[in-house]
Amino acid sequence: MPARTKARKRALDILFASELRREDPVEALDRAVADGEGPTNPYTGDLVRGVQDHRERIDELLSEYSTGWSLERMPAVDRNVLRIGLYELLWVDDVPDPVAVTEAMALVRELSTDESPQFVNGVLGSLLRNKESLTG
Repeated sequence: MPARTKARKRALDILFASELRREDPVEALDRAVADGEGPTNPYTGDLVRGVQDHRERIDELLSEYSTGWSLERMPAVDRNVLRIGLYELLWVDDVPDPVAVTEAMALVRELSTDESPQFVNGVLGSLLRNKESLTG
């Protein structure tokens, strides 16, 4: 498994667990690092911090583009995978857009419902088609 794929999975673990515990994901990440249980790949931290730094805008866009699904109704895995995928699409220049979408789909294919890959692909695909207006 490529290093960034592992980093995305570990970032998902941190975002998912911190959401369940109602704690700040960056604090959870920092605690894991301090306890010697932190991620070994710095990209995990980049993702967790980036998602948290842009969380308000990310959730606003996901709410707008996930037709028929509120953030609260989405499976928690899907919601956090979408956050990571959208963060990579809009704010990570060295990840090609198709890679961000493919990696997000792979995560939900492995960890979520049978319908999740199609849902995640649809939401991220719509966002990608409108990327210029979202970032400009």
